[in-house]
Amino acid sequence: MKKMLFVFGFTFALLAANQLCALEVQPQQQLEQSQQLAGVQKIDLNRASSDELALIPGIGQQKAIAIQQHVAEHGPIRSEQELQEVRGIGPRLAATVAQYVRFED
Repeated sequence: MKKMLFVFGFTFALLAANQLCALEVQPQQQLEQSQQLAGVQKIDLNRASSDELALIPGIGQQKAIAIQQHVAEHGPIRSEQELQEVRGIGPRLAATVAQYVRFED
């Protein structure tokens, strides 16, 4: 019985460790996608999907949706300064986002 409990506990520990490793890979993949996005071309902030916006460092799914809602309600965002009008985006985050996007002229 003790041996069976040991095997069960050991198996559970291995599965848990495997899941933790998998969780660490996902943010790394997102970072690589963000770096590719910045290196290749900037995305159009006003036309990007929420999934595309969520790849930008500091922008998760909720802020991506907030950006889209702001554009829908107020029109295109034309500058880093206007981006700060989106709820949850301050000067520092706007500066980071500006490295990955282009604003409508």
